Amino acid sequence: MKLLTGNDLKTGDVVWWTGSDWSRHIAEAADVDGHGEAIAAAEEAARRVNAPYVIDGEATPTGPRPGHIKERIRAAGPTVRLDLNIKPADPTAGGWVI
Repeated sequence: MKLLTGNDLKTGDVVWWTGSDWSRHIAEAADVDGHGEAIAAAEEAARRVNAPYVIDGEATPTGPRPGHIKERIRAAGPTVRLDLNIKPADPTAGGWVI
């Protein structure tokens, strides 16, 4: 599974490509397969997202899961204050490890 991520230009929030738009929630992310680079180029040119890039992910029963720890941290939100993080659909997200 390939996921497309970047940052929202207005807020700086981490966003995930849903297949038609961007979402702050990884649970809504869609598999971009081999089309990720083309989608990223079009979305960046349209100034809807900053620095989009394709990452490896895996499908789970609770939705997509980033393959690398860096992206799992980005998906969960800030780590310095738990009241600021994104509440993921996967209740075990806090236990994700490399």
